[in-house]
Amino acid sequence: MLVIWWLWPLLAVCASDPFQLKAKEIMKTTPVIDGHNDLPWQLLTLFNNKLNDSKANLTTLMETHTNIPKLQDGFVGGQFWSAYMPCDTQNKDAVRRILEQIDVIHRMCQLYPETFLCVTNSSGIRQAFSEGKVASLIGVEGGHLIDSSLGVLRTLYHLGMRYLTLTHNCNTPWADNWMVDTGDDKAESQGLSVFGKRVLKEMNRLGVMIDLSHVSVATMKDALQYSKAPVIFSHSSAYNICPSKRNVPDDVLQLVNKTRSLVMVNFYSKFVSCSKDATLSQVADHLDHIKKVAGAGAVGLGGDYDGVTELPKGLEDVSKYPDLIAELLRRNWTDTEVRGVLADNLLRVFFDVEQASNSMEIPEEEPIPLGELEGSCRTHYGYSQAPSIHLQMGALLASLTPLLFSLHLL
Repeated sequence: MLVIWWLWPLLAVCASDPFQLKAKEIMKTTPVIDGHNDLPWQLLTLFNNKLNDSKANLTTLMETHTNIPKLQDGFVGGQFWSAYMPCDTQNKDAVRRILEQIDVIHRMCQLYPETFLCVTNSSGIRQAFSEGKVASLIGVEGGHLIDSSLGVLRTLYHLGMRYLTLTHNCNTPWADNWMVDTGDDKAESQGLSVFGKRVLKEMNRLGVMIDLSHVSVATMKDALQYSKAPVIFSHSSAYNICPSKRNVPDDVLQLVNKTRSLVMVNFYSKFVSCSKDATLSQVADHLDHIKKVAGAGAVGLGGDYDGVTELPKGLEDVSKYPDLIAELLRRNWTDTEVRGVLADNLLRVFFDVEQASNSMEIPEEEPIPLGELEGSCRTHYGYSQAPSIHLQMGALLASLTPLLFSLHLL
């Protein structure tokens, strides 16, 4: 019995998965930076943003894919929290509602300072790593949430937004969304409009990453051509593996390679296997394909946790990241490539975007043409100067001319 007892630890080591052990060792020093998590949306829909509700406690919350223990088990060291509002807020209360969601993310950091550190740059992510906290960043999901306003874009930047997804599942007045490619929406801008390119230029100037998840292929190509900094797909997968129009086709992946951009793979089953059922291995297939076409430096992770209903077997919540990394190691990904997928590729892109920014440049000020805006409740302040007395008198005279002629006074 003594001999058997002594052998148990050795047998346990032999029975354990060496790839799993190696994955966790790597992740201790290079934790996951995930590109897209919709926990703030769940906090709205479940608790109306009442974070002090005992049921909303992120240490014990069980209804979601994400909570603090799961983040710790998954070695998540950086998270872009999605500040999101659906397309039905467009031309209504989109700006108010997105401000509320950004507020929720800031309050998460304030309520759990031992876990979350709200940061706004690549050096802040590294600081959070060193402190053993989750670097918490804000990604605004949907260009409709800036309400076609460069001023709103700049304001969201000042509040911490560090990527903007150019569209969600609807066109904006200046960019076409992915449903144009399915035929469910009509192309309006044929990619990016003139104002859309102005939005890109201002994002480059500020240092906001351009996110191309949810956009049409034409919009992808326009953005990859006109951006002077690398772009990201915060939660998209490979079209070659699953031909969903939400995924990235190979010709675009080649542009991703050329521009040193990044595709952060989505775990939603319908984008992984094109069905409601998928597996961890199929997610790894997407990573393999993006690596093959765009290079190992173009691959990242954007799980879309708490924003989707079906997830692959083996990736049911944020605690499962070590299992995916173990699978990559099993497929002969090198330590350097794995560290790239985990964090280094995103850190490189983020730093490049910061380097390309220039606060000394003159901000973009030309507003979107009034005729391109939608919505019946808009005011028109600033689009035309108040007419002078001289112009008013001229207009009055012009309107009276027919009458004066009829009275033979002219």
